[in-house]
This record gives sequence, structure tokens and C-alpha cells, in this order.
Amino acid sequence: MTMNIRIGNGYDIHRLVSDRPLILGGVHIPHELGLLGHSDADVLTHAIMDAMLGALSLGDIGHYFPPTDPQWKGADSLVLLQQVNQLIIDQGWQIGNIDSVVVAERPKLKPHIATMRDKLAAVLEVEANQVGVKATTNEKLGPAGREEGICAYAVVLLIAGD
Repeated sequence: MTMNIRIGNGYDIHRLVSDRPLILGGVHIPHELGLLGHSDADVLTHAIMDAMLGALSLGDIGHYFPPTDPQWKGADSLVLLQQVNQLIIDQGWQIGNIDSVVVAERPKLKPHIATMRDKLAAVLEVEANQVGVKATTNEKLGPAGREEGICAYAVVLLIAGD
């Protein structure tokens, strides 16, 4: 029996440091700290990519874009997302919808949510209403709550192509 739908979930966390830009969902967000990582450390986009790959049992983003490979140093995660999306399409699947949440105490992300959603949808070539982006705090608990880092969770529904 062939399944017509697949779901995947993704998670990512990166440490907050000075002298790095804060990029979430491809959006540069003004803040005194940014996320540390080999690429641009966009935890939201990374969680979405891992969810997409996981839905098809294709591994994780570290398999495709290893941090040991210099070609990915400083990479724009939206470019990586486009590559993952093409892989999904090449496998005969398309995005049904994505739901995601970013966990950060600061900065307030609400003013940037629509822009994040629109950028992600444009790269994925889906309607904006197929990409859910939410933000919450961790109520001062754990690494995100202590402002040591920012994390993101994502779930994706993939639908078999026609």
C-alpha cells in the first residue's frame, strides 16, 4: 500500500552570541545578539528542512549540508531550503502545510512573523496560508528562557504528487 501523505517534525537550537546577525525564517531581525552556527544559523528554516527530510526518511540537514564542509560556511538557509524543497519535489511530493514555532524570550518576534511566513512560502512555492509561523517564550526556563539560545520546532505534511 502506498501512502498519499507523510508527516515529519523538525527541531533546531543555536546559541545566541554577539557579533552575529539574528536571522529567522530568512528575515534579519534587529537584536544585539545573533545565532552562532556554520551557516546563517536560521533555526526556523533548519527545523522546517529537517521536518521535510524526516517526512520522507531522507535523514537530516547535517547529511546534506554538513558543518564540516566549508562550502556551507555562512550559507543562506533559504537557499538550502530551496534545495531541500527540490529534493522533495524530485521524490514526487509536495508540501501540504507547515506549522512551526520559534521559542525566544527576546526580541519580540510578532512584528516579523508575516514577513517570515511570506519569505518561506515564496521559497517553497506555496501559498502563505500553507506556512504557519508562531512565536512564544519559554517563561525564563531552559536555554531559550535564559536567553542563551533560540530554538524552533516544525511539523510538515507532505502530499504525494499527482
